[in-house]
Amino acid sequence: MVDVELAEVADFLAGHAPFEALPGTVLRDLPARMTSRYHRRSTRLMTVGVDNNDLIVVRSGAIEIRDADGDLVSRGGEGTTAGSTTLVGTNPSRFDVVAIEDTLVLLLPRGVFHELSAAHPDFADHFDAERADRLRMAASSVATNAAGQAILRSSGRDLIRQAPIVTVPIDATISEAATVMTTQDSSSVLVLDGKRVAGILTDRDLRRRVVARDIDLHGPVAPVMTPDPVVAPAETAAVELLLTMVERHVHHLPLVEDGQPIGVVTSTDLMRLERVNAVHIVGDITQQRDVAGVVEMAGRVPRLVEQLVEQDVGAHDITRIVTSVGDAVERQLIALAQDELREDHGPPPRYCWMVLGSRARHEQALGSDQDHAVILADDAPDGAEEYIAALADRVVEGLEAAGYPRCEGDVMATNPRWRQRLRGWRREFRQWIHEPVPDAVLGASIFFDSRPLHGDEALHDRLAEDIATWVPQGRKFLAHLTKEALAHEPPLGFFRGFVLARAGENRATLDLKRGGVGAIVDLARVHALGAGLVSVNTRARLLAAGRVGAIDADTAASLVDALEFISHVRLAHQARQAAAGTWPDSRLRPSDLTAFEQRSLREAFHVVRGAQQTLSQRNPTQYYT
Repeated sequence: MVDVELAEVADFLAGHAPFEALPGTVLRDLPARMTSRYHRRSTRLMTVGVDNNDLIVVRSGAIEIRDADGDLVSRGGEGTTAGSTTLVGTNPSRFDVVAIEDTLVLLLPRGVFHELSAAHPDFADHFDAERADRLRMAASSVATNAAGQAILRSSGRDLIRQAPIVTVPIDATISEAATVMTTQDSSSVLVLDGKRVAGILTDRDLRRRVVARDIDLHGPVAPVMTPDPVVAPAETAAVELLLTMVERHVHHLPLVEDGQPIGVVTSTDLMRLERVNAVHIVGDITQQRDVAGVVEMAGRVPRLVEQLVEQDVGAHDITRIVTSVGDAVERQLIALAQDELREDHGPPPRYCWMVLGSRARHEQALGSDQDHAVILADDAPDGAEEYIAALADRVVEGLEAAGYPRCEGDVMATNPRWRQRLRGWRREFRQWIHEPVPDAVLGASIFFDSRPLHGDEALHDRLAEDIATWVPQGRKFLAHLTKEALAHEPPLGFFRGFVLARAGENRATLDLKRGGVGAIVDLARVHALGAGLVSVNTRARLLAAGRVGAIDADTAASLVDALEFISHVRLAHQARQAAAGTWPDSRLRPSDLTAFEQRSLREAFHVVRGAQQTLSQRNPTQYYT
């Protein structure tokens, strides 16, 4: 290029991101390191499967980018770039780039691209953001059905639009309430105190609290209604309504707007909407009177997951549903075990049964093993330990029969280490945090992902409050925890090819858990604990850490998208295994993935690797052993 043309190119670049952020001296010298090329309309600039070694910058005209399946990725005119993924990742190209008008492009060689990326972070960040946008689109696309509508995203308002609200005043009689329900052909009636929902009366309430007890029908409705019921805003998404019903064990959920009721959503409404039967499964589990019945109900979970995956429900919501069913299974097994022990041991001592790991985070998938522990009250009577041991034996056996394998690391309440009085737990945690060794770090990190499931939740709350005050003081402990978080590298090679197992029964497979889901969980835990955040769920931890600046907000959002996509691929794989009658795991062969899934997994793993590198640079761990 002649000097005049070089000056014009520099002016052009100065008007477009990311070149506009480059220093003036760099920008003035850059055109001499680039070449120009003219392409007629319909000319292919890049081809799927063919190496590309230049960043393409459109100076005039327009291009479109399509993936290997022919789906449109983007279109752009002046200033549009293409080819960055082949420069920072793998060759050959994963995209077709075609001129849709007569087009003049500038070509920036690979070496110059890397030189600029290394010397100017804003330049590199621009292309990282492009990849993050593609990952976000991928995460979103797996939660959308073939018609392009988000599954279970209808609002509660949509579900009740055709049904009139059925109410009676607080001073109504039982007979008057039943008459209104019959006249309106409704399975429930809201009881109002003025405009406020004071209670709800359902068909089940009438059977169990009125008919079965021979209550006078002319008496007031208030004593037999469910007071202060769970309510939800009218615009709540159907999937959130479903999860609320499952987690709170209700079949009728009043919807409110500006504090006033506008209708009631029932479990039947949701079943009709999406054929999701999680509410019914949980309800059936709570009705079982022996372990065999609970085991039979738990056997429905794989088919439930298969249905949810087929309907493209998001991974975040699927794991919450699976967790809620798992909670119901474990609670019912505890209740049955307590009934069995009551004859010989009397009532149970004061204790709290906790779930740990993925269940505590509401992130349980298929094939998850057991992780639980017990806090026994300090004032529990002598012999309470023997009771808890007997209880744990029965619950663990029941869970194993229901499809939840025993923990290989023995992190279960059957292990005396994982059932202690409160003072014993407090003593152990003080030592873990202030004198950390690898085993202590593992034990503490497991407990940080804990949630009370049954019993006296105040015991868990007291221990959690103590730990929250100790952790910020344990800088060495946090350093060890950081080191553990960096140990699980994503299965991605230097040139962004997948790293597969080389030997054994898992040969040539990709592990989606260890360096994928697990790595993100570890990163979220470190950032949350370091910032003193109390969230347990990984998604909530990342977003909260991003809000307080413990992690870059864009990085947090990208990790959330990466978690969603990797988890969805994992769940789809597990659903296929369950349908085929094989035990679900987190290992699959890349050949079983579509081109879209392979491409997006690479992007997701790249995000994880970048977040680990940033954490490593911010918190060096090489001095801790």
